[in-house]
Amino acid sequence: MDWSVLGENAGALAQGLLITLEVSALALLLALVLGVIVATLRVAPSPVLRRIGTAYVEFLRNIPLLVQLFFLFFALPSIGIRLDAFVCGVLALGVYTSAFVAEAIRSGIAAVPTGQLEAGLSSGMGYATAMRLIVLPQAIAKTIPPLGNTTLNLIKNSSLVSTVSVLDILGTANLLGARSFQYVPMFVGAAICYLILTLPTAFAVNLLEKRYAR
Repeated sequence: MDWSVLGENAGALAQGLLITLEVSALALLLALVLGVIVATLRVAPSPVLRRIGTAYVEFLRNIPLLVQLFFLFFALPSIGIRLDAFVCGVLALGVYTSAFVAEAIRSGIAAVPTGQLEAGLSSGMGYATAMRLIVLPQAIAKTIPPLGNTTLNLIKNSSLVSTVSVLDILGTANLLGARSFQYVPMFVGAAICYLILTLPTAFAVNLLEKRYAR
């Protein structure tokens, strides 16, 4: 076992870490936007909108992420829709995670007293405006711990984009291991790279949780 290959390939692993960071950041942004919209649908006054939100959540979170990723990358080209592997990774990861974000925010909305929404409506605000200005800021603050866990899971789930040839951390480590036949050092390096991303994220989530708890 030659641990020197880890130092020799540190630059390539760092590049893979950057790709993982880009995929995770873009997917998280997509998940938050979609999650907020779907959570709002889940608690909307209209039964039709609530059913749409429920169908979205149940459909996406009960289909494995890998199946959704393969559908975008391998199935869509058969009907003439071709997407870049990086784009497929971001879309699959973001849309899949949005279902979990929506449920977390929905629970936060449920924890906000209904009188606050009613007060906003009685003062002349529309439903969407009252949700955006009054309810959602409080709901998101209340759901920082589950949203933090969802973010950590998203970063770890991003390793699946390597299955469609995206050279993220795992994809780079696997490629370098195949070239050098030194899989143990390469995958140890990959584990370190993931810790570089996840440990600061967990620390930041804990700080936010303490801040909003006060």
